[in-house]
Amino acid sequence: MGKVDTRLLSVLVVRKACAEEADVVRWFSDHAHVEVVDTLEDARQALGQEHFDIVVSNARDFLPLHCAQLTQQATAILETVSQGVTVVDPQGRLVWSNARMHEYPPEVREAVCRWSREIFASLKADATRRSSSPRERRFWMTTADKHHLEITATPVMDLDNRVTHVAAVVWDATRARRLQEHIDAIDRAGRELVRLDAEQIARLNPVGRLALLEQKIVRSTRELMHFDNFAIRVRDRRTGRLDLVLSAGMPPEAQNIDIYAEPEGNGISGYVAARGRSYICPDVRKDPRYVGGIANARSSLTVPLRVHDQIVGIFNVESDKPAAFGEDDRQFAEMFARHVAVALHILNLLDSERYTTTGKLASNVMAEITGPLNDILTETANLIEDFIGYDELRTRLGRISDNAVQIRDSIKQVTAPQPGVIGVASSRARPCDPVLSGRTILVVDDEEVIRETVRDVLASRGCRVLVADDGAPAIDLINENHFDLVLSDIKMPGASGYEVFAAAKDADAQCPVILMTGFGYDPNHSIIRARQEGLAAVLFKPFKVDQLLSEIRNALPAPASH
Repeated sequence: MGKVDTRLLSVLVVRKACAEEADVVRWFSDHAHVEVVDTLEDARQALGQEHFDIVVSNARDFLPLHCAQLTQQATAILETVSQGVTVVDPQGRLVWSNARMHEYPPEVREAVCRWSREIFASLKADATRRSSSPRERRFWMTTADKHHLEITATPVMDLDNRVTHVAAVVWDATRARRLQEHIDAIDRAGRELVRLDAEQIARLNPVGRLALLEQKIVRSTRELMHFDNFAIRVRDRRTGRLDLVLSAGMPPEAQNIDIYAEPEGNGISGYVAARGRSYICPDVRKDPRYVGGIANARSSLTVPLRVHDQIVGIFNVESDKPAAFGEDDRQFAEMFARHVAVALHILNLLDSERYTTTGKLASNVMAEITGPLNDILTETANLIEDFIGYDELRTRLGRISDNAVQIRDSIKQVTAPQPGVIGVASSRARPCDPVLSGRTILVVDDEEVIRETVRDVLASRGCRVLVADDGAPAIDLINENHFDLVLSDIKMPGASGYEVFAAAKDADAQCPVILMTGFGYDPNHSIIRARQEGLAAVLFKPFKVDQLLSEIRNALPAPASH
């Protein structure tokens, strides 16, 4: 024999393997660990108990030994898999089962045996008609302890294509089933969020609609998601600020934090809104991005709100337990957040400025009608030129052309962006109003067109009107002047409408305050809080002049009689 490095080898020798057996054993013994067995069965047992690098045997024994080794390896693999595996004979008896199968309760093994017997009976009945190999079958069962199991039973055939056994694999599908049930529940809750009863909605103003949606979201979040402390913020498209739309379980100091959709310096919520990626914070004490939320907060989960792949806000959840949120929670929260975003979008809470939406409508409508109208105008002009001398016909064609132009201009006017106050032109020629004449009114709005329009309408009726473009200068004016009424927008870059309301009430508890907002948008629950503290009315943009004047007249005390 040549020189072989056998220092690390383990050798199994089957005695009487060859004429030179003694020489083989002696040679291997000098260089490796050698184990000698007498029979083929002993060799099989040895192979099942220990790993050998070399097996020395008679040539006719090689195939049985090789198969035995493969069988042992396959058995070892089956013993370690997470599924239960068993083999059943035609009498419905378990021939072999791995360790995982023995962990299942007896009812599972009994069910597998029963189904295997049914398979054998079915195969026997179909034996004369069967033209192809028998296929695997699937069964499902729920155990007494509420575990959902999926069982795959596969007929095992010998070389003569006879079914000798049934091999069954039992998979615990409890987690997958519960995940699917949770997903289905989220889907149902999402449909409930966006299901708006037309008759019910018609009876509600925008704040009432927001309150209805809030009830649905809070109920679904707590009962379905099991999130008790959460906040939903919507991104202001002009300023990038994440305005609080609704929250539950969050303290006032957490609600009043100014957060912008910026990746740095604006907490986890700002990062998620800017990046569009969810964020699991397992320990808020170790995360520099975390901004204070609930008392004793230990972990948080924040996911983006998406509408048509645009990030329009965030959904933030907090817990007083460390590492309370995992990947499943993230996926569920992202699914639920999509439904929330769509529901908010349906109520037009994400489009706080009506004129932006109307402007899109105008461009869409005009794009559709421009072509046909231009065709009419062109054809009419050609006909007028062709019928020179036919004055009556030319006149009628001219009227058709004028009508087409009027149609185009009328549609453009109807769909044109509204300035926030409708019907201004027809209201300016009115005489002084005895209820309004001589009253001093403060108008606060960061939109110049609304601010100036309301001032002109009120001034034309005899009011003394002061204006401010933000809450902070408005509060200064309140502290320096006496006002009979304050009319303020809710959402402004600086101090909010609620802060203006509070300042007016501090200066004069009897001073009526009216708040304005777009589509019921109510950051920080300004309207709800102000109503509890004496808010006179709410105007939802765009509003008509008649609505404006009616609310102001109702809010003002009757003038003193002389």
